[in-house]
Parts: sequence; C-alpha cells; structure tokens
Amino acid sequence: TSQTIAAAPSIEENNRKSRCGPLIMIIRPMDLEHIKNIVDARHNIVHALDIILLSTTEADTCEALMPIGENARQPFGYASGGALLALAEALAGAGSMALRPGCSCVGINVSGNHINAVAEGDEVKAVARIVSKGNKLHVWNVDIFRGDGALASTVRVTNYITQLDEKK
Repeated sequence: TSQTIAAAPSIEENNRKSRCGPLIMIIRPMDLEHIKNIVDARHNIVHALDIILLSTTEADTCEALMPIGENARQPFGYASGGALLALAEALAGAGSMALRPGCSCVGINVSGNHINAVAEGDEVKAVARIVSKGNKLHVWNVDIFRGDGALASTVRVTNYITQLDEKK
C-alpha cells in the first residue's frame, strides 16, 4: 500500500496568509536602511537619544551606536539605565521591522541588567540577536558595550508584531 504524505505549506503559501509582509526566511544580511526611512518620518526616541542604527552582515543580528550626552545621562554624569533600555528596545524594534516588512513591531516587555557604569562622553554600541522569531512575537537579547568594550548592560526585549497602521 502506498501512503500519501501531505507536503508542508511553502513559504509563499504562509506569506499569502500573513496580514503583514512576509516572514523573511532567507539567510541574508540584516539591512536596516529602509527601516531608517520609517524611523526618520517622525521625531521619536531614536532622534532624541541620537541613536544610529547599523546594518550587519549577519541575518539574525543588528547593531546601533548611542552617545552618552545630556539626553542619555543621569544628573551624576553617567548613562541613565532608562536610556540604555530605550536603546535596546529601539534596536530590537528596528530588527523586527527588518524581518517583517510592512508590520508594526512594538515592545511589550523590556528587562535589563546594568553591569558597568558608562560615563558621559562615552559612546555605547548595542548588539541585538534574535532568540525567537514567530509570526506574532520576536524575542531579542541585546548586549550594550562601553567604548572600551566592557559590557555595560544586557537586555531582553519581546516585540509584538502587528499590521502597520498607515494612518498614524
């Protein structure tokens, strides 16, 4: 007797069922250039904190730079933990948007630990790696490093993926 085995749905079939853009399954660099255009359309936290989004050659990783200036520091001259968390959330959101074109990706949980202080005048580099990539949720680990390479913070960000509302 012969058995009929049902084929798994193709990526194209799954993408047709998606209300947002396709779930990117192809291994390619993390390109944030088109995300910068979306971010630049309205003044937001990325501008307020002078965050620079960077594309990478790795498909599951994105990076950003942020100077620790008057907008990102405590009154005592060190980086604000809230500013570092905002950097992590902004970067993870940009990464999720790059993976899900046409979707809105918003942080629903941000949790971090601050390991080393960062002095005003330094520049931090954030490196985000996706841990879980689903249709509705993305989970990212974001490590933030001081200019001397020391780990400043480690952050976990969960993003909710939904259809982009063009009216806003």
